[in-house]
Amino acid sequence: MEITKYHPFKSEKARNQYLKLYDNIAKKWPVDSEIKKVRTSYGETYIRVSGQYNTQTLVLLPGLGTNSLLWMPCIKDLSEKYKTYSIDYIYDKNCGRSVYSKSLKNVDDYMKWLDQLFDSIEVENKFNLMGTSLGSWLASKYTLRNPKILNKVVLLAPGSNILPMKLEYILRMLLCVIPHKYFFKSNFYWLFKDSRENDTVTLEILKNMVDEMYLALKCFNSKVSIFPTKLRDDELKSISVPLLFLIGENEKQCSAIKCIQRLNRIAPYIKTELIPNAGHDILMAQPELVTNKILEFLK
Repeated sequence: MEITKYHPFKSEKARNQYLKLYDNIAKKWPVDSEIKKVRTSYGETYIRVSGQYNTQTLVLLPGLGTNSLLWMPCIKDLSEKYKTYSIDYIYDKNCGRSVYSKSLKNVDDYMKWLDQLFDSIEVENKFNLMGTSLGSWLASKYTLRNPKILNKVVLLAPGSNILPMKLEYILRMLLCVIPHKYFFKSNFYWLFKDSRENDTVTLEILKNMVDEMYLALKCFNSKVSIFPTKLRDDELKSISVPLLFLIGENEKQCSAIKCIQRLNRIAPYIKTELIPNAGHDILMAQPELVTNKILEFLK
């Protein structure tokens, strides 16, 4: 792997352009935070730490193509109760401010990276873990491998963990790879339809996120990302950590109702909730409702 002075960006200009937008959005982070840069064998991971230091830990894993700023709609309320660690992925189409030095090729690499990350930030035994979209899949995989160190786990918009993705969703996401603003934005606005029909604050958050994702597509060097796969029946049955599964009723990855039905049949001890007037964008479309359900489950 060639490591340039502007790695992992395509050029120095691309690096400056992306980081300027990222930092401008980060200024709107609604609570005090501390930045940690943690070195692992895969590179340097950028973490945004908020909340009280004498409270229990909650680690936040974002979705594919997003970063720690994704948690902006709910971070204020979460940080009032927990010490939160919001992570920029080290190896993704939009890795924020994390910088990889070695490729993560499979789920084992991601698990090793998380192990090193948690060891470095010295999270206490029995911490809470929450992920959305791809982050929910990584959280579920980590739960299967390390149940003894987790207190509770929350999975947001985790449809592809439970059922195969719909063909329409796959085709639309493939179109997003085309570096043209029309294809990219129209398909993500389709995915986040419920947020577009929300208030002006939500619309601003959505616009910032999509603008940043599109700019990242143009500025970062291309790389292959890991994609979620459906959890097997035996994996779901073996989950021993208290787990909350939140999915929007208008989820476009797959049928939300069928996801809940499968979980209720195979692993009825997993708590499931269907979020109204929301799809894959449940954090933005229903931030207050979702945050309240998370806090109620974790307390």
